[in-house]
Amino acid sequence: MTKAEKLKEFIRSALAEDIGLEDITTKAIVDNNKQGQARIIAKESGVLAGIEIIKQIFNFLEDKVRFESVYKDGDKISINDTIIKIRGSISTILKGERTALNLLSHLSGISTLTAKYVEGVKGTRAKITDTRKTMPLLRFLEKEAVCAGGGINHRMGLYDMVLIKENHIQAAGGIQKAINNCKKYLFENQLMVKIEVETTNLSQVREAISCHVDQIMLDNMSPSEMRQVVDLIAGRAKIEASGGINLDNVQATAETGVNLISIGALTHSSKALDISLELEPQMLKLL
Repeated sequence: MTKAEKLKEFIRSALAEDIGLEDITTKAIVDNNKQGQARIIAKESGVLAGIEIIKQIFNFLEDKVRFESVYKDGDKISINDTIIKIRGSISTILKGERTALNLLSHLSGISTLTAKYVEGVKGTRAKITDTRKTMPLLRFLEKEAVCAGGGINHRMGLYDMVLIKENHIQAAGGIQKAINNCKKYLFENQLMVKIEVETTNLSQVREAISCHVDQIMLDNMSPSEMRQVVDLIAGRAKIEASGGINLDNVQATAETGVNLISIGALTHSSKALDISLELEPQMLKLL
């Protein structure tokens, strides 16, 4: 399934969940032919994400809906900014309102939090990256929101990168066995993907280095331990810091010299940005 097909199916399901057989309130009050205009307004400052998706939501309901906006994903927005104007059937606008706002608020919350972390590592070589701690079926949208905030994406799923974690190591009987099993599997199946291994101490890091992996994750290590690892690896693999990292310590983590800092909170704990939709009364009087 292509990205466009996935998005269309997602929008169809999301609208069906909310509207069901019919929006009975709008059906009872609004003439289907009555036209109007609405504004989506920022109620707090942040970084925008999801603007193209909400256009597709309204156009899924009615392809004659039109939009006017100077903002795009990744733009900074301030309180009371008009993010986008929507013109079309009032009934269509009302039907799509909640689904559109929920997504725009959620995704903009992710991009806003990501931007704060990106600002926190400014001046270092570290990049802020996401994790797989996303809502089911929303991952592709949430990861796009991370990029809108200036972050980068880690693997999309279990299929596009080998990530050997603690339970894999336990199941295999050690780091070296786990890595060798993965290398053998990739070779036999002609898969060209990177291998990353999670480590919790210097001994495991040394073992991972000896196996020539692409990337090494440092799980819940202190800044002093991370510096030792950076010196030890000396550019032979990318280094990812993970676990226990927040806005208060992200700069100190970045200054250790790691390449990547993965933050699960970007997608699982971001606060939705306050955004609302208002019908314009002057347009209602004219139409």
